[in-house]
Amino acid sequence: MLRIHFTPQDLARVRVASAPDPLWEITCSLHRLQTSRGRWAYADWYRETRATMVGTQLGAAVRRLLVPVLPRARYLPDFLTPHEAADGLDRGLAAIVDTPSDRVDLEIRTLDRISGAPDWALRLRERATREDFVGLLRAYHEAVIAPHESRIHATVAAERALRGRDALATGLDGLLAGLSPAVRWHPPVLHVDYVEDRDLRLDGRGLRLIPSYFCWQSPISMADDTLQPVLVYPVHGRRAPAPERPPEVSLAALLGRTRAAVLRSLALGATTSELAGVLGVSVPTASHHTSVLREAGLVFSHRHHNTVLHTLTPLGAALLRPASDAGASPE
Repeated sequence: MLRIHFTPQDLARVRVASAPDPLWEITCSLHRLQTSRGRWAYADWYRETRATMVGTQLGAAVRRLLVPVLPRARYLPDFLTPHEAADGLDRGLAAIVDTPSDRVDLEIRTLDRISGAPDWALRLRERATREDFVGLLRAYHEAVIAPHESRIHATVAAERALRGRDALATGLDGLLAGLSPAVRWHPPVLHVDYVEDRDLRLDGRGLRLIPSYFCWQSPISMADDTLQPVLVYPVHGRRAPAPERPPEVSLAALLGRTRAAVLRSLALGATTSELAGVLGVSVPTASHHTSVLREAGLVFSHRHHNTVLHTLTPLGAALLRPASDAGASPE
């Protein structure tokens, strides 16, 4: 059990990540490859990933270099999931390269003591070795994560919208209580089902909540309590479906003004009932419009309690952007 202790100052400093954290998604996706637990939820991704890596140099490098230092185990080196990755993959990889050698040495030795580490891992103390290592992380991301980024971003965006609605409706209590079945909020302590028994005292630093597409069931935090506190938690219950090419009939149905109004109304997310009220139509009519948009890959819908929340996919959001934002030349 992980017990996260909040002070009044921490309650004002809870943040939900605005986008997927690329290094946490790399880490959690590697964990999905190391176990069959939850594989059904990632079946299409798993099949594509195996086809990409089996019998290739990348696949061999992942097995020999990435999996041993990012194992599905009780301890992970914190320097491989730096806070800077919140600003994108490039910033995160640069932070790994810039990690002080003594910290790398300490964390690799801790990994070896707790879970076991290969002999070569201590060479990560050397900057040149870390540069080669982040090159492999980038190659893995490009081959395994990037092809699914639209789906990952849509899922996290929907989760963020849901957490925002919970916060507006029921305050921070509702936000923290609704994170995951593995998380229970008993103020001022957040109880998390965890791989070890420990206490994390925020002491005014706040908590960054990171919804993760590839995290499965068990939330993850940093091992070093002195680092910026984070809680990575799964959003598998609200996963966006795999993108498919919409049938031509769905595309034709999108040309009407009513559905354009539906799309605009969903820019910040809305339930079916809220959408019906905004458009002045019945709930079944609003539901029909969202179904057509969903089939065309423009809307992502998920059930929350007794309502269905609709949000835009990246493609749906792109259709609302001015033409100049998409690089179009003015006429």
